[in-house]
Amino acid sequence: MNKRKILLALVILFTFIGGIAAGLFFSANHHDSKIVKIDQSPKSALKPKEKAIPEVEKAHSKVLIGYVQDFRDPNTFEYDKLSHVIFSFVHPTKDGGILLNGDTALGNLRAMVANAKKHNTKAILAIGGWYHIKGGESYEYFKTAISNPESRTRLVNELTGIADRENLDGIDIDFEHPRSADDAQNLAAFAKELSEQLHPKNKELSIAVYSMIHAVTLTEIGFVKYEPEMFQYVDHVNIMAYDGQWDDGYHAANLSPYPFTEKIVSYWTGLFDKYNISKEKLVLGVPLYAQPEDPKIKQVSFGAILNQNPANAGADTVQMNGTTYYYNGEETMKKKTRLALDHGMGGMMMWETGLDAQGPESITNTISEVLKESEKDPIKYYTVKRN
Repeated sequence: MNKRKILLALVILFTFIGGIAAGLFFSANHHDSKIVKIDQSPKSALKPKEKAIPEVEKAHSKVLIGYVQDFRDPNTFEYDKLSHVIFSFVHPTKDGGILLNGDTALGNLRAMVANAKKHNTKAILAIGGWYHIKGGESYEYFKTAISNPESRTRLVNELTGIADRENLDGIDIDFEHPRSADDAQNLAAFAKELSEQLHPKNKELSIAVYSMIHAVTLTEIGFVKYEPEMFQYVDHVNIMAYDGQWDDGYHAANLSPYPFTEKIVSYWTGLFDKYNISKEKLVLGVPLYAQPEDPKIKQVSFGAILNQNPANAGADTVQMNGTTYYYNGEETMKKKTRLALDHGMGGMMMWETGLDAQGPESITNTISEVLKESEKDPIKYYTVKRN
C-alpha cells in the first residue's frame, strides 16, 4: 500500500514537471516569433539601394523688370505681372555715402517693398541714374565714390545695410556711364565687392547698361566702356535700348525703333557668346514714354497716349499737343519681346512702370502675356546638368 502511494506520487510529480517544461518551451518559441530587436529592421522595412539619378536643374524663368521713380504712387503698379520692381534712385556721395530724396521717397520705398512681397515680386533698389539729387549729372559723384578703395567699400557697406534694413531683395547699379578704362575697372571692382556682400545673403545684384549702338549708323559706340568680366558678378544686365533720339542731333523717331533694337540685341548676345557668359542674364529694356518731334514740348507717357484714344495702343506714332510723338506700341513691344527670347535673353525691362497705362492694354500686360506664352512648353523648363 505504501509502495503504491509512493509510485502514484512520483507519477504526479513527473507529470507536473513535464507540463511546466512543455509550457516554458512553447512560451519561449511563441514570443520569439514576434519580437523584433531595436537595432535591426525586418526585411520588409529595408530600403533598396538608391540608384544615382541625373541632377535636374530648373531653367531660369523669364523676367519682367519694371523701374519705378521715387515719387510714384507705389500702389498703382501691376506687381502680379512683374518679376522685379526697381526703386529709382538712391544717390551716391563722393565719399561713399547714399542719399534718398527725403522721407517721401523712403515711405514710397517701404510701401513698394510691402506690395511686392504680397505678390512674390522681388523688390530692388537702384543706385545712380542720370541726374543727381544735388543737381547735375550723377557721373562725377559715382565715379569718385568707386575710384577710391575706401569710399568704394563704404558705398558697398551702405547699400548692403539699406538692403538688410528695408528687407530688399537686391541692389541695381546704374552708373551712367563709365567713360574710360579706369571707370570700367573701378565699376567691375565695385560690382565684385557688392556681389560678395549680397549673394551670401541670397540677394540679387543687377546692372543697367548703355545700349552700345548708335541709332543712326547702327554701329558700336566706343565712348562707353565696360569690363566684360564684370558681368559674371551680376544676376541681370538691364540694357537701356532707348534714347536713340539724341544720336547725330535730335531725331524723335530714333527713340527706340525696331531695327535699332535688333542691332542692340545682336551686339550684346554676341558679346556674351564671345566671353562665354550666360545670355540668360541679358534683359532687353523698352521705353514707356513717347518722344515729341518738337524738342521744346515735353515727353508724354504711354498712359497719356491711351487716355487720348485707346486705339493708339496699336500704333507707334500719335498726334498730340501740336506735334508728332514717337513711341513703342503694343505690336512693336510684342516683336521686341519675341526678339529677345529668340536670342536666348532672360527677359524684358521697362523704363518706367509709372508711365504705363492701366488695365489689359498696358505694356506690362502685353509683355507679360508674350512671356507666359513662351513658357507653356514644359520641355523648355528643365535641363539635365552634365558634369
